[in-house]
Amino acid sequence: MGSLGRRLGRGPAKYSAAALVWRGLRGGQWPRIWRDAELKRSYDAVIVGGGVHGLATAYYLARNHGIKDVAVLDKAYLGSGASGRNTAIVRANYLTPEGVAFYDRSLQLYNTMATDLNINVMFSERGHLTLAHNDSSLRTMHWRAEVNKLQGVDSSVIGPDEIKKVAPSLDTSSHPRYPILGALYHPPGGIVRHDAVVWGYARAADCMGVEMHQKTEVLDILCEGGDGTDGKGPGGRVVGVRTSRGDISTPVVVNCTAGWASLISAMAGVRLPITTHPLQAAVTEPVKVFLPTVVVSGSLHVYISQTDRGELVFGAAVDPVATYSIRGSLEFTEELAGHVLELMPGVSRMRLLRQWSGLCDMTPDYSPVMGFTGVDGFLVDVGWGTYGFKAAPVSGEQMAEAVATGRTPELIAPFALSRFDTGELVGEKGAAAVGH
Repeated sequence: MGSLGRRLGRGPAKYSAAALVWRGLRGGQWPRIWRDAELKRSYDAVIVGGGVHGLATAYYLARNHGIKDVAVLDKAYLGSGASGRNTAIVRANYLTPEGVAFYDRSLQLYNTMATDLNINVMFSERGHLTLAHNDSSLRTMHWRAEVNKLQGVDSSVIGPDEIKKVAPSLDTSSHPRYPILGALYHPPGGIVRHDAVVWGYARAADCMGVEMHQKTEVLDILCEGGDGTDGKGPGGRVVGVRTSRGDISTPVVVNCTAGWASLISAMAGVRLPITTHPLQAAVTEPVKVFLPTVVVSGSLHVYISQTDRGELVFGAAVDPVATYSIRGSLEFTEELAGHVLELMPGVSRMRLLRQWSGLCDMTPDYSPVMGFTGVDGFLVDVGWGTYGFKAAPVSGEQMAEAVATGRTPELIAPFALSRFDTGELVGEKGAAAVGH
């Protein structure tokens, strides 16, 4: 194979137009974008969960710290969990200073991701509108705007006239049951193609030597030392992972699961204050693009965005009952449709194509749990509720630093598991209560 053919091999090489045409005319199968490697008996680190958080952690371990002997394990396929079931909204307009700084860094990484990973992740800066329908909500929007500004994040409260200019399809009159009094407008917010982010991180990590192992279920976390006979709980240390394909020896295990976070942590004797709830979403048929921004209503428990193909993507808050079921419900569809029509009556004739559901791990303060635990070598990046996708790049970057240095990075220190003992909670319910 000549030099042109070599440039078309596996990995994030930059393909010229001529190279792509050559590959198309030559025929045959395209090379896999990551290897199907044999599972080794030992690794420097094992990451449980093949979603964006696990893959980002593996990528930054290899790129930023040179730790490449890493295995990413997933019991299904990469991106099969919450990473493939979310509505792909990204933003930084949170409520607490800790949350704003954290998500702002993630948004920065999303802005450069296409170049960093050499893949079009279809990042689209649309702007983000959080609507206020009563005086209490409007006060919260002003509060969030001031916190955002103090952190250097572009957010401001705008009135109905300005809202109408940003999103002409919204009913900003005084007639609706829930009239729009104002909104928190966050211009840097937008949407990203979620599966492209998964593929981009997986391919880039694979090119640096990281191994991805699909259909490899974790059955137990192997520990020793400490007070217990099996080393699980405070004082113990990780020595390996038991999987459906055999045991793996490793000194570091990072739990990056969603939906199963508390179960995996329990294998190491670590208890988490997490409950798991389904989150449902739906999408319509494609039409001409008419909604240029992301729209959120906390009072109506709905958020809406429109894809580049013209589909309207809807979501709501998590289901009220904790369960591991991801079956959709007619009740959700009817309620969601009604609330959407209260905001945009003009879409009443659009057809709903499909709906889906995923699992969300909710913490008491609506913030994640990140960093070290009482078991040496066992770290967690969990409890993301309905907002994990937008945090994936910064979570991977910071968790990789924690693994490599043995210290908790300043940006994730507020999200330590110990905060539930000390009472130093990071209350984000006012910015994250509507499931996105």
